Amino acid sequence: MLVVLPPSETKSTGGRGGPLDLGALSFPSLTPTREALLDDLVALAADLPAAREALGVSERQDDEIARNRVLRESRTTPALRRYTGVLYDALDAGSLTPGARRRLAVCSALFGLVMGTDPIPAYRLSSGSTLPGRGGLRTVWRPVLSPVLDSLDEHVVDLRSGGYMALAPAAGATTLDVVSEAADGSRTTVSHANKSFKGRAARLLASTRRRPRDTAGVRAVLADAGLRVEQADETSLLLVVPR
Repeated sequence: MLVVLPPSETKSTGGRGGPLDLGALSFPSLTPTREALLDDLVALAADLPAAREALGVSERQDDEIARNRVLRESRTTPALRRYTGVLYDALDAGSLTPGARRRLAVCSALFGLVMGTDPIPAYRLSSGSTLPGRGGLRTVWRPVLSPVLDSLDEHVVDLRSGGYMALAPAAGATTLDVVSEAADGSRTTVSHANKSFKGRAARLLASTRRRPRDTAGVRAVLADAGLRVEQADETSLLLVVPR
C-alpha cells in the first residue's frame, strides 16, 4: 500500500542535505518535467511582479520567490520534513518507523510524485499556479504523471486535495472524504480540520502491519483503529466525525 499525500503551502527552511539532485528522486521518468519546471521557476524569480502574479503571492511573500531563485543551490531535507502544517502535524512523520515512512509519498506541483524520504528544497509553486508560456500545471503533469500512478504495483490510498488530484488521476485508488455529523444525523463536509483527520488516517495506514489490497481492506484498518468509516462506493470512503 502507498499513501499519497498533498503537499503544503508552508514549508520548513534549510535542511541537512546537499543541493537538489533530481537524479536521486524516485520515479525517474518525471525528471525531464521536473527539470523544465525548475528552470521556469528560477528564471521567473528574476521578475518579481511576474512571479507574484504567476504564483499568487503578495509583496509580503517575496521571500518565497527568493527561495525559488536559489532552488538549485538550497539545502534539502526529506519531503516529509519539508512540508509543514495541519496535516503534517497530525502525521508526525518524525516519530514513524523507517518502514512506515516508506509507505508515504507526496504529490507536488514542482516534483510530481516523490517518496516521503526523497530530499527536496523549499520552494513555492501550487497546483493552481500558471507559469508563463505553460498554462495550467495539469496540462504539464497529466501526460507524464498518470502513467506513473497507473504503474504502481501496490494499492494506492489517495489523500490529495482536489487541486492535486486534478494534476493526474490515480485509477482505482481509495479516496477518503471527511464529514461531520450532528446529533440529529445531518452531515456537513469538514473543511480546515479535514487536513488533521487525513493526517491521522495517513499515520494509521502507514503504521499498520497489514497490507490492504483494496478499499475494503483500507476501511478495516481505519475502523479497527477506532475511526468511524463508511464505504461510499467501490473506491470511496467517508470518515464520519462528531460535529
